Parts: sequence; C-alpha cells; structure tokens
Amino acid sequence: MKKTTKILASAVAAIAIFFSVNANAQDTRKFGIGLNAGFPTNDGYSFAIGGDLRYQFDVSKQLSIPITAGFTSIQGEDVTIGTTTISYRYNYVPVKAGLKYFFNDSGAGVYGLAEAGAAFGTDSGAGTEFVFSPAIGYAWSNGLDLAAKYEGIPANGGTLGYVGIRLAYGFKL
Repeated sequence: MKKTTKILASAVAAIAIFFSVNANAQDTRKFGIGLNAGFPTNDGYSFAIGGDLRYQFDVSKQLSIPITAGFTSIQGEDVTIGTTTISYRYNYVPVKAGLKYFFNDSGAGVYGLAEAGAAFGTDSGAGTEFVFSPAIGYAWSNGLDLAAKYEGIPANGGTLGYVGIRLAYGFKL
C-alpha cells in the first residue's frame, strides 16, 4: 500500500503542475482557506477538526481542479486495558487533488466535488495512506463556500473517516 500511495501522491503532484501551468495562461486561479469539523464514523472516536488551504483553477466556468492540503485531527478517548493504554487519535496531513463541478454555468452555486490523494500521518509510527473525500456544497459569488463532506482513509481492513462540514472563504488571485 505504501508504494501505491507514493505513486498516487507523485501522480497528483504531476497533474497539479501540468494544470497550474495551463491555469496561469487563463488567469482563473483561486485560493481559499477552510475549517473542517465533523463526527467520526468509527467507534472510539468522538470528533474531527482541521483546517486546509485550497488552490483551485478553473478549466471552465463549471469545472475546476482543486488542490488541497491541510491538517486534520480525529480525536477520541484513551482507553486503558490492564497496563496498556490505547489512544483513539489520528492526526494527519491530507494532500489531495480532484474535480469540482458546478451544476450551473455561472461558476457559483451548487457543486459536487471529488478529491483523492495521500494522508501523511503525524503521530509516532503513523505512515502514509490513501485518502478520498467526496462533497456537495454551495459557493457564493462573494467567496464564501459551505460543503457537506465525507473524508475516508482505508486502512487495516476498514476505513477511518468522518462526516462533516467545510466552511471556507476563497478569493481570486
């Protein structure tokens, strides 16, 4: 899985560089900052919180390519069994690229978003895993953006993830 994740992360970076060169010619770049909060879908975890930065360039008024990086913490309780303490916590840096499609031709309003990339674990002994994040949201023309999202990390025969919201503000570069 680790080789696959590294290959995927390299492919995402190469695609991002390719499209950023094309986006500079169109001057349709946007930059945003967002806050993510939600509820984990796994037992032992109580909440998820994080922040991200998103660079987005428009292919057309309806289709954009976002590149997102940030920090996410999925928190839970510490459970002690005998002399062993199990910490239900996972902190990671997600680096993702994807497609954002607006359902009308104004470049604002309701959109669907699908992103995938790598989650770089920051805790001791954590590795790099695949991460995916579908969302549906609404972007106002003044830069505000609100989305309902799921973010998941397939690992150890299951998926660690959360359902939440992303509140962001974006501006044109």
